Amino acid sequence: MIRTLWYKNALIYCLSVDSFMDANGDGVGDFDGLARRLDYLHGLGVRALWLMPFQPSPRKDHGYDITDYYSVDPRYGTLGDFVEFTHGCKERGMRVLMDLVINHTSDQHPWFQASRSDPESPYRDWYIWSETKPKDAHKGMVFPGFQDATWDYDDEAKAWYFHRFFKFQPDLNYANPDVRAEIFRIIGFWIELGVSGFRMDAVPFIIAEDSPRAGEPELKYQMLRDFRAFAQWRNGECVMLAEANVPPKESLEYFGRDADRLHMMFNFPANRTHFYAHASGDASALKKALKDTRNRPETGQWCHFLRNHDELDLSNLTEEQMEATFAAFAPDPEMRLFDRGIRRRLAPMLRGDRRRVELANSVLMSLPGTPVIRYGDEIGMGDDLALPERESVRTAMQWDNAPNGGFTLNESSACPVIADGPYGYRHINVAEQRRDPDSLLNWTERLIRLRRETPEIGYGDFDIVRSPKDILALRYEWRGASVLIVHNFSDRPREITFGLDATGGTKRKLVDLLDGDHDDGDEAGRHTIVIEPYGYRWYRIGEMNDALERREA
Repeated sequence: MIRTLWYKNALIYCLSVDSFMDANGDGVGDFDGLARRLDYLHGLGVRALWLMPFQPSPRKDHGYDITDYYSVDPRYGTLGDFVEFTHGCKERGMRVLMDLVINHTSDQHPWFQASRSDPESPYRDWYIWSETKPKDAHKGMVFPGFQDATWDYDDEAKAWYFHRFFKFQPDLNYANPDVRAEIFRIIGFWIELGVSGFRMDAVPFIIAEDSPRAGEPELKYQMLRDFRAFAQWRNGECVMLAEANVPPKESLEYFGRDADRLHMMFNFPANRTHFYAHASGDASALKKALKDTRNRPETGQWCHFLRNHDELDLSNLTEEQMEATFAAFAPDPEMRLFDRGIRRRLAPMLRGDRRRVELANSVLMSLPGTPVIRYGDEIGMGDDLALPERESVRTAMQWDNAPNGGFTLNESSACPVIADGPYGYRHINVAEQRRDPDSLLNWTERLIRLRRETPEIGYGDFDIVRSPKDILALRYEWRGASVLIVHNFSDRPREITFGLDATGGTKRKLVDLLDGDHDDGDEAGRHTIVIEPYGYRWYRIGEMNDALERREA
């Protein structure tokens, strides 16, 4: 039983411990440093922290190759430091979500070492082995171009093992009940240490029908149901958030038609069409994505984001849409990854245009669901394209203009720091923006506060208001309250007219939530607003129970 729906009106902030704040001066971020920045995060309006993997790992894949699920990587501190951190979050009313990386382990994990060393080992069946090379060994790669197979031969085991991701990340065998029982123990362990939720990594691959793991699809969905039930038995407010880049029609299988599987999912369809809207000035595809993902259980929730630790995946756009988005935001080949994504941060993608950065964030905060922001986006951090692959967007947080951006007192940082250019820490940092009332940081803080003060977005139902293709207008209703939020993706000013009359002819008032520019409408009860290029408006509708013309034609 869910005790609260706290996640419906929360702001989730995503960060990597190693790149946020170094307290002991070794050049690597740690939990002590993160704990020292909790007041900053609380002041920003953060109500949940999503931590990237922090468990022991060879770090061949930024920590997504785990060797011990029950500990903290010594570079980040101890389990005691982690508990102190979660207590600090609880004191400030913030919750902690952590990555649950259970599709695979590192090939250095003791489980895999035992599995490969002895065919009679109880761990042999914890992974997926084949005595002969499977016919589909070169199909289904997640990172084409960086991996050429999903099966590799192990000399010690004298057998082939399955790995959906890199060859140093062997997949666990969920057909084995002992593996599933171990995941329960992992979940329970971290809940006891203060975790309130898990971002489940690579969920579609865990339950994929084309996986060599045995079992019927419904049994695999039952596994998701069991994980949720166990987590909420240990903590009734615990939530499960899925990384599942699947077609909208499949999303109900992840939420569960009876709302008994995963609480939240990232809305990838809305994410990629949102960026296409910025690239083309046409919000039609975004509107369609919002319609397509509308159907979900009442307690289910979409999570919306702009950028994250991975590339911006454009793979499900049409060829024309993908080409337009690449042309706008990644014209150079070095800005692209896997021929399907963009490895850049938000601000440089939008050429540092404050109007467009504000527009993107305003859209994020107003989409139906829970917003997730990436560390550093609140100050407009840039990327370092000289770094390989996705490392370009994983540079150190820029706190001030001291050496290494205040991230560490060590002369050299183990985490890359952007020092030069317009996005270097001397120009873009928290301290300088904190002192400027008109800075992006202070604007973002005000926007987050506004989002929390409009719970209709997180809890209510929405409709798409009929409008031109370059305008996105959303109306939300919840408990008799109603808000209207309008965005202009065009580089030209737009005049828009809305009808807000009730059936009885009662006039409605638009109450501007941003700058107090209210509108009473004309004698016919219609409201005409002029919205500047890349502009946005947040309104509360003064009277309730009205009949806004809101359905898309």
